[in-house]
Amino acid sequence: MNRVLIDCFGHQIRIAIVKQGELVEVILENKEQKSIAGNIYAGKVVSVVEGMQCAFIDIGQQKNAYYYYGNQRAKNNSAHEKSKKPKTGDTILVQAERDALGEKGAVVGDSIALAGKFLVLLLTEAREISISKKIEDKEERKRIKCCMEQLLPKEYGVIVRTQGEQKTQKELEEEMKTLIKQAEKIKNTKDFLKPPALLYEYGDSVVKLLRDFDLSDIDEMVINDKAMFEMLQKQNVFTHMVYTEQKASFFSAYFVEKQLQKALQKRVWLKSGGFIVIEQTEACVVIDVNTGKYTGKKNLEKTILKTNLEAAEEIAKQLRLRNLSGIIIADFIDMPKKEQQQQLIHALKEFVKKDRIKTTVVGMTELGLVQMTRKKIRPSLQQMMSTKCRCCDGTGRVPSLDWTVMQMRREVTAIFENTIYQSVSITAEKRLLQAFCGENNAFQKELETMFSKKIVCVPKKDMAFSAFIIEKGV
Repeated sequence: MNRVLIDCFGHQIRIAIVKQGELVEVILENKEQKSIAGNIYAGKVVSVVEGMQCAFIDIGQQKNAYYYYGNQRAKNNSAHEKSKKPKTGDTILVQAERDALGEKGAVVGDSIALAGKFLVLLLTEAREISISKKIEDKEERKRIKCCMEQLLPKEYGVIVRTQGEQKTQKELEEEMKTLIKQAEKIKNTKDFLKPPALLYEYGDSVVKLLRDFDLSDIDEMVINDKAMFEMLQKQNVFTHMVYTEQKASFFSAYFVEKQLQKALQKRVWLKSGGFIVIEQTEACVVIDVNTGKYTGKKNLEKTILKTNLEAAEEIAKQLRLRNLSGIIIADFIDMPKKEQQQQLIHALKEFVKKDRIKTTVVGMTELGLVQMTRKKIRPSLQQMMSTKCRCCDGTGRVPSLDWTVMQMRREVTAIFENTIYQSVSITAEKRLLQAFCGENNAFQKELETMFSKKIVCVPKKDMAFSAFIIEKGV
């Protein structure tokens, strides 16, 4: 059974898509820090950086939003681009494309769109009619286009979403009217509000998901918040909704909690015995594919191809589950034959089609690395569920025992050689102190004898393994 689980517990909302018992996608949001992606603002231009063809705009958030006004990156300003360039102090209508991530502010653009369940109304693309590529039937595409030509006002454009397939003209017209009414309200109010001002709120996580996600294959929606359940019932967003009183154990009851925790692990095992390793860095996401326990039967070539194809499917799943985005580099096992490489790229392109966020498979480099990009909208699962380690500052590495011990010995020796202090006190974790003192306290005794001074060791349980404090005594 395919389910949508909506967990409203404490200050957090968790939305999980579960298909046949497998966690496919999860959205986490703090009730006090809602996503602004899709919101429309009247923003005030704070500064313009001509060399980067960008501007920073105050939209009322903690950090100014980044706005790119150029047409093509790494090109000098053309006459057209200069005419589009804003000036400091200007009021500009923008839509949030991506939430603030880390130290970076939100990203905004001037292409304004209002999303409905079946249609996306384009406020800045007059008479532009696009239809989702997932609607493949030619006759259906022709019918939809004909409907849009009749319904769409001249000053607007429209994108027909996948959910718009097989919808009647009346259903499409009703949603079109609703979206146009919202657009007119935005246009009428933007000139009367002092920037920065929020003109349109895209909605909370639950509304966004139900608007953006294809629910055609979902059998049941389970919600553990009475107010949310009643609100969704009134809006008639889904036919089979169930309310549950389970709170803290809600995800565990559907075997989702453990799957969510596993999504933070670097290593992901494949069914054959191979595995992939996922490293999320500041610049990009790097994925390495290994055969692991899988050795195949006879043919090495087939073993490698099977592992790579299985890994491609798992990578597509993990990108969606972990919400990995930006530049993604996958290092598959080397395959010298061109036809096998093409087979892998084709399979990967098919697997990422299931993702509702735009994912592009660029191709394979000369080094055999597969390049992909996935649109950034919100922080990744790792960023939402974890924080930097105070000991290693996010590097995943801490100083080795030998290096730390030698550093301690150098500092103590320097104090004894260059100062008049007669003793030092070293506070550290017990095992680190034992390594510093040496077997049978040999090094401690050697230093004390050499300088005729005293070393006092103070063990402390809650200290990080590589941390130590040296205090000088009289």
